[in-house]
Amino acid sequence: MVNNVCVLGATGMVGQRFIQLLSEIPDFNIVSIAASERSAGKRYEDAVRWHQTTPIPECVKDMKLVNTDPNEVSDDVDFVFASLPASLAEPVEAAFAEKFIVASNASVNRMKENIPLIIPEVNPEHLEMMELQKDINGWDGCIVTNPNCSTIALTLTLKPLFDKYTFKRVSVSTMQAVSGAGYNGVPSMGILDNVIPYIGGEEEKMQSETLHLLGKAEGGLVKKANFPLSASCNRVGVIDGHTESVFIEFEEDDVTVEDIKEEMRNFRGLPQKENLSFAPEQPVLVRDEEDRPQPRMDRDSQHGMAVTVGRVREDVFDNSFKYTLVGHNTIRGAAGASILNAQLISKLYL
Repeated sequence: MVNNVCVLGATGMVGQRFIQLLSEIPDFNIVSIAASERSAGKRYEDAVRWHQTTPIPECVKDMKLVNTDPNEVSDDVDFVFASLPASLAEPVEAAFAEKFIVASNASVNRMKENIPLIIPEVNPEHLEMMELQKDINGWDGCIVTNPNCSTIALTLTLKPLFDKYTFKRVSVSTMQAVSGAGYNGVPSMGILDNVIPYIGGEEEKMQSETLHLLGKAEGGLVKKANFPLSASCNRVGVIDGHTESVFIEFEEDDVTVEDIKEEMRNFRGLPQKENLSFAPEQPVLVRDEEDRPQPRMDRDSQHGMAVTVGRVREDVFDNSFKYTLVGHNTIRGAAGASILNAQLISKLYL
């Protein structure tokens, strides 16, 4: 089934990544692109300052941008991919959801009642909230969100362990790429020869969203997973690819390093079972080299949709282990996450 799609915020960094990826997937047909009033009416090639490493796709070069208004988008659109700033996203996404399924990358709607926050391999059952959301609001469409980029990478690695063992506590320290802040987000003089030990709101998102994703949906609410999770987030001078150091203490006293590796390597979710074309064959890759993963070498694993884990080892505390992960923040952590959500919705609900 081919789905017609619209991209909101089409000229921004994540909007560009949406266009780049969608143009390569036969399941999707870009029929509309939207941006701010200053860009509306212009050819895409004339309006955008293209930052991707591949050329602007031919299918959108001559396409005219429209205003970010649902009345300017064709009724035959199946999905609207939204990459709007948080300050604009709430009212705009709600307006579009009256008519369309909105796959949102913004943070503002993630934790709201009746709005699914989804990683397809982790909690596809939370998509059941879509129908309740439609009924309550009287909408023909709905909003489905994907989590924060650092949360997605972390939660994909925790899910296979969470399903088998009991966590006593989890801690994570991130080293996050500058692309996560957008092209103009971090000045070069601020990040070169430097590490910035603060990313506004990031630690709170990781701590709340991870427990939400691993929780149980009951009606339109989610009962969060019950273990303490602490995050410390840092910005580093890497273009793409978030690195995270993860520390887990288990309640069980018989977990081994090989157990952890095996659970991660064998982990498959609904997207893999349904053979979705954009799903990574193996969501979590485990490497045994002592100096992997590294963002430059591992961020593009399985087209940027897999998370790579390495350095799985025992910690000095009882029943405790630690590992390092790398995930591509603008593919698996942003545009690619919304696209996989849409593929799963199309397969199960359309």
